[in-house]
Amino acid sequence: MVCEITNPAIPKDEAPLPRSPLLPDRQEQGDFFVCDIFDAAPKGDMASMAHPIFSLSTKPDHRIRRYEDESGRNHLEVKPSADGLATIHDRDVLIYCISQIMAALNEGRVVNRTIRLKAYDLLKATNRVTDGRGYEGLRAALTRLQGTQIETNIVTGGEEQLDIFSLIDRARIVRQTRDGRMQEIEIELSDWVFNAIQAREVLTLHRNYFRLRKPLERRLYELARKHCGRKLEWRVGFPVLQRKCGSASTPREFRRLVANIARQDEAYDHIPDYAIRIEGTQVIFRNRETDRLIEATPASDAPRVFLAVDTYDAAREVAPGWDIYQLELEWRSWMSDGGLDAPKDADRAFLGFCRKWYEKRGKA
Repeated sequence: MVCEITNPAIPKDEAPLPRSPLLPDRQEQGDFFVCDIFDAAPKGDMASMAHPIFSLSTKPDHRIRRYEDESGRNHLEVKPSADGLATIHDRDVLIYCISQIMAALNEGRVVNRTIRLKAYDLLKATNRVTDGRGYEGLRAALTRLQGTQIETNIVTGGEEQLDIFSLIDRARIVRQTRDGRMQEIEIELSDWVFNAIQAREVLTLHRNYFRLRKPLERRLYELARKHCGRKLEWRVGFPVLQRKCGSASTPREFRRLVANIARQDEAYDHIPDYAIRIEGTQVIFRNRETDRLIEATPASDAPRVFLAVDTYDAAREVAPGWDIYQLELEWRSWMSDGGLDAPKDADRAFLGFCRKWYEKRGKA
């Protein structure tokens, strides 16, 4: 079976595991994204965060997978090469590229689908080892990313079309050391990925994403970031969650895996941004930042309002380039500081706040 396995659940009355679930932080402070643009925030495209494109296996995965959304209008079929499907750890390469291109766009620089980068910088940025294992792993990741074929009609950049493509069109080692280690790489992204970047259909990821050990933990975080965002919580049943994760486990095994991650998160709070808990047949993702904001503010000064999902899409249009969920925190803080009551139309009030914010500050 593909390796999504975690340790068997430990009874609650036993002491927590002595080792943190997170990988060690291999970065020195201030030395995260050492590229043309310093300290570029890690970002992922929303399309691949919402849909199960990447394998959760740590062994070669040769399954052909087909996924359809709840409406039945959008489909996604992923086919592996002889080397297997691209894994969720291979996705780190795309996150790094997207982060650099988005940072360049925010600086007003001209970008294109081809990005040249230093292999060492990518390994450091994604919290990987920088010895021979790291370079071998990077080479294998590039091979799987180029070899994995996707057929889909999912829209990116406002365009709906039937696409058959690889996640990256090409990877070329520009410079290589005498001992065979790559120094510089050129990566040509697919139109599908690049369209999402140009349309700013991306979300900022917590830097500790790269420290999550288990592939399923990373996938759960991605789904929480996409579906919960800055809302108080996101509830989802196990069957839907398993389909969104793309897990090949049996339903019983999948539930055990998620329960084990939830137990570790309860002990260590190690999942970035979101707490994972289980209530009956549902998995609950609770926003840590929103909870802290509400807890830190007197109830009389913190109007508890909820926004519709469509409001976030509309906010991206009136404040292009800004992290909408960060703007939501600014908006809630502004209402709290001013002692304002909950607005009659929260969605309209939030869009007005985003519009004025953009008029004053322009693009991020």
